[in-house]
Amino acid sequence: MTDTTTGKSERVDLRMTPTAKRTLQRAAAVANKTVSEFLLDSSLSAAFDTLADRRVFQLDEVQWAAFMNALDTPPRNNPRLRKLLAVKLPWDPE
Repeated sequence: MTDTTTGKSERVDLRMTPTAKRTLQRAAAVANKTVSEFLLDSSLSAAFDTLADRRVFQLDEVQWAAFMNALDTPPRNNPRLRKLLAVKLPWDPE
């Protein structure tokens, strides 16, 4: 999971309870890894999962057809939204 071909140059410091540290040490030992390797692999896996949830989604054929139909359908007229978007905000350029 980690990139072992690139030299490591960044450091992250963590504060935790002694119980949390012992739990991580036991888990790392079971996985035959150092605590640093275990933390890096586990946290990168969680990070990839978190990011994938925001970039990738899977649909079956029916859902895909509905999604494409929604993209192809022109938006309904929404006067309240048009009014809201027409308001000049204080940070808008003059």
